[in-house]
Amino acid sequence: MAEPKKTEGSLALNTSPRFITIPAAEQTEPRKLRVAAYCRVSSDSQDQINSFAAQNAHYTALINENPDWELVDIYADRGITGTSADKREDFQRLLVDCKRGMIDKVLVKSISRFARNTQDFLKATRELKALGVGVCFEEQNIDSSMVSGETLASIFAALAQKESESIAQNMRMSYKRRMESGKFTTCKAPFGYRLVNGKLVIEEQEAAIIRLIFQRYLNGHSMQDIAEEVTALGIPTRDHQDRWQRITIRYILQNERYAGDSLLQKRFTTDTLPYRQVWNNGQKTKYWLPDSNPPIISRETFNQAKNLLSRKAENIMTRCQSPHDFKLKILCAECGSYFKRKVTHGITFWVCRTHNIKSEACPITQIPEKEFRSAFLRLYYKLQHQGRPVLERLLSDLQTARSRRLLWSLDVVELNNQIADLIRQERLLAVLKKQGAVDPDIFISRTDRLAEQLRAAKQAKGRRLDAEEDRTIARTQDLLNVLDDAPEFLQTFDGELFGELVDKIIVESNERLRFRLINGLELTENIERTVR
Repeated sequence: MAEPKKTEGSLALNTSPRFITIPAAEQTEPRKLRVAAYCRVSSDSQDQINSFAAQNAHYTALINENPDWELVDIYADRGITGTSADKREDFQRLLVDCKRGMIDKVLVKSISRFARNTQDFLKATRELKALGVGVCFEEQNIDSSMVSGETLASIFAALAQKESESIAQNMRMSYKRRMESGKFTTCKAPFGYRLVNGKLVIEEQEAAIIRLIFQRYLNGHSMQDIAEEVTALGIPTRDHQDRWQRITIRYILQNERYAGDSLLQKRFTTDTLPYRQVWNNGQKTKYWLPDSNPPIISRETFNQAKNLLSRKAENIMTRCQSPHDFKLKILCAECGSYFKRKVTHGITFWVCRTHNIKSEACPITQIPEKEFRSAFLRLYYKLQHQGRPVLERLLSDLQTARSRRLLWSLDVVELNNQIADLIRQERLLAVLKKQGAVDPDIFISRTDRLAEQLRAAKQAKGRRLDAEEDRTIARTQDLLNVLDDAPEFLQTFDGELFGELVDKIIVESNERLRFRLINGLELTENIERTVR
């Protein structure tokens, strides 16, 4: 086939490839590594406070002297004891800032300063590693971002945990010797007292509340009514909770401290991590110390309240026959009706209202009341002895989800910046004092003012987080608090305790119940009928 002729003015087709050259972008100077440090001391003693200031100064100088590093912040917790990372505010702030992408590397003096619990240690380092943040431990010369670092670090963390367990064991032996000699006071003052030089001293404002509680109870008021009255007065509990609970009132009424005596080791701490306080039901020796502290009420008043509690406990089976424990608590899964109480031949039953009117309309038959009580006792045992880890995990997951929602909250970010700035000022002031560049009087005045501002900022942050707290989180924490204060074993049904733990009982069938707890969690129990 002949090639087409090229005519004048026509364009010849160029089949050769065409290239476009894109010049390389101008290389910018590499970004500095954003470095933070975390330090911690274990007590408020003067030597430890000096160590605390020294660690701050050390890391500030170390990071600033490296031209490839940029100081983000020094995160520091002072006067913190124990093995839980949850109680260290600046440690939690460090984790949040790492999640926000503000930090590339964290410097720590040693593994024991970072965590004394292997589980917490591995959880934190793995989480930071997933975020691309390495943790460098100076004493062990380990960088968690290295592939082999985590294995070595877990070994050192296990050793640190063993050291912590050994220290805890030594403390327990010290407590035991002081109990045996009658020299043990308490580690934490009850509501109504303050610890001053190792002695309990009455706090009059709180003592008035204690006297009110005993007076109201002896006058016939219920513990729930007393809790609501004290809550309305706006006085927080010993643990700084705004809301008083019935279980707290009961604990106060049973606490012999208020009559001036002490029963030591009513509760004890488990021997292994994670440490947990449990009720002493004969597992360990108890110690009775009469006249151990100044009384808030007379022994006569305390004994009257004690006897009243005992009488109510003796009458608990009668009280359990009352319709009030289960009234509007039992629902039918088949038709959605509430159950009603009825007595037949001296036996108390609960029956679906629909079934009671027309048995063919609902297949759920009547159930003896004692089956509900027995099912609750089985559920209670499982909650106390098997369910606590599930509830704690649920609480942790809910709090993590909430923290992520608040991660970019402008209010919280601003408060975190204020806290960081105040801590920097505190640190700078300590360095200036050490160099003799600030007058001691000015140092004390300025330190007090900064401490007050820091406390106010942290309280504001706490209030902001509390305001955003999900109801489920609060109710789950309430559930754990009730279990903490309630007895480890429940021999007979307690209607008030049932009301604090259970929102509804849903009857799924004639053989199965579903308990909905106050936080929405639902657990099932089979009906073990003995009476049809």
